[in-house]
Amino acid sequence: MSSDKPTFSTETLALVNRIIARYPEGRQKSALLPVLHLAQSEFGGWLSPATMDYVASLLSIKPIEVYEVATFYSMYNTEPVGNCLIEVCQTGPCWLRGSDDIVEHLEKKLGIKNGETTADGMFTLKTVECLGSCGTAPMLQCGAEYYENLTPEKAEELVDKLRASGQRSSYMKSARV
Repeated sequence: MSSDKPTFSTETLALVNRIIARYPEGRQKSALLPVLHLAQSEFGGWLSPATMDYVASLLSIKPIEVYEVATFYSMYNTEPVGNCLIEVCQTGPCWLRGSDDIVEHLEKKLGIKNGETTADGMFTLKTVECLGSCGTAPMLQCGAEYYENLTPEKAEELVDKLRASGQRSSYMKSARV
């Protein structure tokens, strides 16, 4: 699919239409969050301006309304990311239990800094605010999967497993949005 004029697959467009139909006429904007998740999943893990314009047209809203939401939430990427986006929680409980050591270890293992993508495009490393797993800190998220009670060694094993799989991580576990 061209990044200039994104178009959902027939299956995804049908799902988008089912999501939009959940809301009363004139309230299509209420479908924005799940539709952005679908767009990000289908169009390479990030939301280009063309993709956000496409979503706005589907929901009959102004593009700025989509941009505001996409840039507000950390779960949406407005720049290209690697096939596996590794998001390490950096808030209090995770930090107290060593999330900074995990980030440092992953930076060395991957040869990148926080916010960067590996040269092969496989991994992007990002620190984020609370991922809601304080009791099992430290933790990270890669796509829809949470990895808890981490150590630097467990994080390294995860990277090796992800690299061996060669697949893109996705926030979409299923088509049930």
